Amino acid sequence: MSSNLTHAANTNFIIKWGSDESGTGQMMNPQGIAVDSSGNVYVSEPNFHRIQKFDSSGKLLTSWGSYGSEDREFSSPFGVTVDSLGNVYVADTCNYRIQKFDSSGKFLTGWGSSGDSSGQFSLLSGITVDPADHVYVADTNNHRIQKFDSSGKFLTGWGSYGGGDGQFSSPFGITVDSLGNVYVADTDNHRIQKFDSSGKFLIRWGSSGSGAGEFNSPFGITVDSLDDVYVADTGNHRVLKFDSNGIFLTKWGSYGSGAGEFSSPSGVTVDPLDNVCVVDTGNHRVQKFDSNGKFLTSWGSYLIFRRCPFNFCNFSFDCF
Repeated sequence: MSSNLTHAANTNFIIKWGSDESGTGQMMNPQGIAVDSSGNVYVSEPNFHRIQKFDSSGKLLTSWGSYGSEDREFSSPFGVTVDSLGNVYVADTCNYRIQKFDSSGKFLTGWGSSGDSSGQFSLLSGITVDPADHVYVADTNNHRIQKFDSSGKFLTGWGSYGGGDGQFSSPFGITVDSLGNVYVADTDNHRIQKFDSSGKFLIRWGSSGSGAGEFNSPFGITVDSLDDVYVADTGNHRVLKFDSNGIFLTKWGSYGSGAGEFSSPSGVTVDPLDNVCVVDTGNHRVQKFDSNGKFLTSWGSYLIFRRCPFNFCNFSFDCF
């Protein structure tokens, strides 16, 4: 992976939290991240099979989950998202299912199983909700997107393996803008694709590389209140920002463990103030920036590497 990127000129670190430990409030290789309407931050940890919830400053509020396949248990959960009512949806990756909880971690419902039929999954990863609380899932190893209602009823799906418009190669991140358009981090194709809410292809941008508007295995993706798009460019250890048409706006980050530096960032989301929260996976922490990349705060720091079963990163989990 490239490590010769430089910070954007206006990048300043804000805050970070977490460290390489298994204790509550500490993290190892965190992956997914979501923020609710109050600014509380939810982080998934595949290694410890749990979700942790923090306030906007990184203070631990609660956590739930352990290894297993029963309700409220996980096997390497990756994606996490929050709907308009504060309910939390988790991509329970190696259990091939979605679990839904209230904001305190109480189990509500779940759906899915292993397979390639509608409503089944193969190593699902990213998950998001639209303004109507429909749930979109990046079904990574089936190279497709699936859409459900908030109770898990299958609505539609699209995609197949390939490099053409509307095709994917291990899609990982997914997000939805204010108009219901869907953006997908098409990870192994090193690009972003944009669709309408029914899966109709609209535009795409990006190619393999380390220049402005290029990617090296992008994982996380999110949009802010203006529908600007932020991408965790994992292999290039940085965050890139675009407008909703894919026009490059700015970037920040380089390889390292200092404030504003990253080691294989995976998840990215925005809070109600359009601050950008990034899961700095290899450094076992979360970093928070303003919308221009100015560092605000973070919690935790430590660097290790782990093998990725998807074969496009240097960290992750093994399915049991």
